[in-house]
Amino acid sequence: QVQLVESGGGLVQPGGSLRLSCAASTNIAGIGVMGWYRQAPGKQRDLVASVTSGGSTNYADSVKGRFTISRDNAKNTMHLQMNSLKPEDTTVYYCNARLGPNSYWGRGTQVTVSS
Repeated sequence: QVQLVESGGGLVQPGGSLRLSCAASTNIAGIGVMGWYRQAPGKQRDLVASVTSGGSTNYADSVKGRFTISRDNAKNTMHLQMNSLKPEDTTVYYCNARLGPNSYWGRGTQVTVSS
């Protein structure tokens, strides 16, 4: 069982930055893939970015060049640095960890981009 807790969401003006963090209850070094997803009301949950245990990253086209995902295995945390935020980035962001056949989710953190 892996428990994930997100933090760092909030209200920011367009063009601003936020850094999301995901703290895991277990050693993440053995977790093959961790990622950030987002889900707007009434819509499916979409991948924002992912990072493998080897450090390979993958980004949704809509965030390439603006968001950076990273993981710190020593601190059992994952981060998402979000720059140049746009109103369309407003939604709830979820942390995900895939360990073997199991997929674990945090409860989400709200990001609101508005002037």
